[in-house]
Amino acid sequence: MVENEIERVRGEVKDLRDEFLAFRSSYTEVTNKYATSLVTLSGLTVSAAGAANRAAASAKLALAATNCALIATKTAVDSELQPAAQMAADAAWAAASSAAASASAAAESAAVCSAAAAAHTEQVSIQAAAEAAKAAAAAASAAAEAVALSREASAISLASKTAPNT
Repeated sequence: MVENEIERVRGEVKDLRDEFLAFRSSYTEVTNKYATSLVTLSGLTVSAAGAANRAAASAKLALAATNCALIATKTAVDSELQPAAQMAADAAWAAASSAAASASAAAESAAVCSAAAAAHTEQVSIQAAAEAAKAAAAAASAAAEAVALSREASAISLASKTAPNT
């Protein structure tokens, strides 16, 4: 009877040991997957911050193009080249639209970085989110300036159309 009880206890101990080993194996697997996820999240966050910076650079280039188109509009109006003035005004609008799209892309990238930082307060994610937010702000500023310049070019072109020929 004692031997039966000892065998039963040994069986329960073996079952508990097997269950413990299965839990430990699962824990190790989950921990490894979590670590891999953090590395992936960090890489995605850094990539999103890079995308925001590239979008901000695109917005700044579009702003420069808008400014050049504004100058071309003024020059064409002064030279009484109405079709060229209209084309330059259209180019200014296209460049301003590009700047706005770049600002939007930068803002989306910043949102991705912020979400990653919120999901895990890892230093890399927080830095990338801050960098992306800064890039998005720069892109939005460039886009706003490009739109203003585009409006100015359009107004100049429109005014030259309605002005009496001298």
